[in-house]
Amino acid sequence: MIPKETVELIHQTAVIEDVIGDYVELKKQGSSYRGLSPFTNEKTPSFYVVPSKGIFKCFSSGKGGSLATFLMEQEKVSYPEALRIMAKRYNIEIEEREQSPEEIAAASEKDSLGALVVWAQKWLKDQLHNTEEGKAIGLSYFKNRGFRDETLEKYDIGFCPDGWEVMTTAALEAGYTKERLIATGLGKEKSSDGKLFDFFHGRVMFPIKDVTGRVIGFGGRTLKTEKKIAKYFNSPQSELYDKSRALYGIHAAKPHISKEDMCLLVEGYTDVMALSQCGVENVVSSSGTALTVGQIHLIRRFTKNVTVLFDGDRAGMAAALRGIDILLSEGMNVKVVTFPDGDDPDSYSKKVSSTELQKHVREDAQDFLAFKSDLLSEEAGDDPLKRSELVHSIVTTIACVQDAIQRSIYIQTIAARLKLPEDLLQGEVAKELQKRLVQDSKRSKQYQKPSIPRQTSPPSTPFPGDTFATQVEDDLAPGIPARVRAKRDILEDNLIRLLLEHGESMVEVEIEVEDEKETEGQDESVKESVYTKVTFAELLVHRMETHQLAMEGDSTQFILSKYIESLDDGALPTSASFFTDASPEVQSKAANSLIHKYSLSENWENKHHIFSVVEEDVLEESLSSATTRLLLFDVQRNIDKVIQALALKDVSEDETTRLLREKISLDRMVKDLNSSLGVVILPK
Repeated sequence: MIPKETVELIHQTAVIEDVIGDYVELKKQGSSYRGLSPFTNEKTPSFYVVPSKGIFKCFSSGKGGSLATFLMEQEKVSYPEALRIMAKRYNIEIEEREQSPEEIAAASEKDSLGALVVWAQKWLKDQLHNTEEGKAIGLSYFKNRGFRDETLEKYDIGFCPDGWEVMTTAALEAGYTKERLIATGLGKEKSSDGKLFDFFHGRVMFPIKDVTGRVIGFGGRTLKTEKKIAKYFNSPQSELYDKSRALYGIHAAKPHISKEDMCLLVEGYTDVMALSQCGVENVVSSSGTALTVGQIHLIRRFTKNVTVLFDGDRAGMAAALRGIDILLSEGMNVKVVTFPDGDDPDSYSKKVSSTELQKHVREDAQDFLAFKSDLLSEEAGDDPLKRSELVHSIVTTIACVQDAIQRSIYIQTIAARLKLPEDLLQGEVAKELQKRLVQDSKRSKQYQKPSIPRQTSPPSTPFPGDTFATQVEDDLAPGIPARVRAKRDILEDNLIRLLLEHGESMVEVEIEVEDEKETEGQDESVKESVYTKVTFAELLVHRMETHQLAMEGDSTQFILSKYIESLDDGALPTSASFFTDASPEVQSKAANSLIHKYSLSENWENKHHIFSVVEEDVLEESLSSATTRLLLFDVQRNIDKVIQALALKDVSEDETTRLLREKISLDRMVKDLNSSLGVVILPK
């Protein structure tokens, strides 16, 4: 358990725009921040952070809430774990009692795996620096390759001893289970006798961390030269480690990527370490795996500009080219840097100074398409078949470019490079785009949403004299159409929005008071109208009670009840109270109400001297309209129920008469309510 005072300290200390800025490239816009949604694959920013309220809102996914809610959603962690992430970032110490073995066993799968890999990272690091085998084999390997102690420390490099069961034995003795060791890939089970052995034995270890710096998996490199032994092993897929969404070095590189507005992409772990050691910090690695959409989305949180650092080896270049089209398909701007004499970023960094390396990376970057066309053109030579393959490959790549203007420029440039008619290249690109449209259309038809049956509505709110409201089912009889109207939850949301936005505003209202006056020697009570000011929250609650209206949604009901309880105590709840001790549904509802995608420009008044009527000026009218519409919905719903009851068989004559009278009364109410809204219903 995290003490309550520590939870409060974490919430007070954490700066929402700073923490979310670790995940999303945010740009200031007025009093809020805006960026691309981390939850959807959008091209136009619709993700907002409002520091003054401590909340975020994603309009493309509908998610919203506090910083803790964001971390829970993004990292797929529990609320306590989200607090721990925030505490770690701000060096807030959390004093928790030691968990018993039973409590560890009861923890979530992800939390348990997380605890194990953190232990493993520390244990492996200790093996590298504090054991004879680790220093003689692992540490000497890195020293011989020119890596300094501070670099090894920065990336928490470790070593797994060559014994078959050294680490798994230590882990079992530390209280971790066989099942967890297998799930993380740290241990494997022998098929012969079921015993565990160390999967990474005899390898130097590279902890793989997520964007927040938490260890989620490992990469291990063998130092043996036997060809039958795989050079690299990575942790298997698990609840904790998703290789398609992980990039080596992202935790250290993210602030530099944002600052430089550029991400350098390399192939291996040591490439990242070598460049970082030379002062090039905005670098990450795909860890030897093919680049995935998830990894690109991770980069795109911080920049849309990627420079791929290729090895000088021609075969390696050709293989890497096949995986880069996906970068263009995701709207990234791609450049390429190559190294001479067959060097890779690591080996090249050992031959030149840090200044020369940085200059080479910065100044010798080529546009990816120009590089690809030159490389393939050189390989194809004058062979007609190979040149035809070259053109088709280039066409495929150009079709991946999202921006039409940029695509047109590429066609002009590449046509000149390859000495091809521009019209020919334009036509081939158009064919490729058309082919992709057809394929996308077929896929969308395969995944069309199934028809959803009409759900029953929640129980209606009874009105004075409405004895029928609770007597019949909500679904209409077959063949009887329901009225077309807004859903009740939309009407409830509007009232909650008014309450959250303007709850503390003062509204002048007219009330009647009785005054005793003496007339011709007799005392009589006289009613007079006086004006007084109340909070908008008080007025809203009063109107809801007067019309016997209630919230039917769980989250709207919760928010309204919070206000009612607070008013009883002579205070109003703060907006923060809906983002700390509330469910994700309530937080999302509150965020929806408090953050708006569009707002009236201040220039209308300040620059153009055009003064528009805003909601703050007509709060009482807005409330009257909102409550009337909710009341109208309930009345119309009750009319539907009356119609349904009249359609039932075996309805007695007396019951039919009563229902008809009730319908007449309800119809009259609908007419009056519509009239108050300025709606005129024409006779049929």
